[in-house]
Amino acid sequence: MKKVAIYPGSFDPITNGHIDLIRRASKLFDKVIIGITQNSKKPSFLNIDQRLVAAKTALKEIDNIEILSFNTLLVDFASAQNAQVILRGLRAVSDFEYEFQLSGMNKHLNPNIETLFMTPAEQYANISSSLVREILSLGGDISAFVPKSVEKLLKDSL
Repeated sequence: MKKVAIYPGSFDPITNGHIDLIRRASKLFDKVIIGITQNSKKPSFLNIDQRLVAAKTALKEIDNIEILSFNTLLVDFASAQNAQVILRGLRAVSDFEYEFQLSGMNKHLNPNIETLFMTPAEQYANISSSLVREILSLGGDISAFVPKSVEKLLKDSL
């Protein structure tokens, strides 16, 4: 049986921190599915098609990944993709409480799917999509936080 992990998120935009985690996870699993959420209740900076293109462009050199969008319960999406693991990134201790709650609820909804927490490399620990969007909106330099292709897409979206 192939070891398949889902790495879910809005990826609005995908950052170097996300990419670091995906690269590392791709060495641990046979397949990593990047599940980009389509949350209609949460406004996004980039639309779903732009986020898919950004992720595909930024991750093109990693062979054992698949990039999909979804708008269902995460555990239902994971089951449909035959995934056994949900990957979640923890940048700081403050992330843990919320992620721990999600993990418990997902375990209740589907006890066959495990959650694996990964921490980013130290140089990416302070990067978040929301901070990148804020820096961009105020005219700041985001080149250290996202790949060049994503930076261009973001600037073109302003």
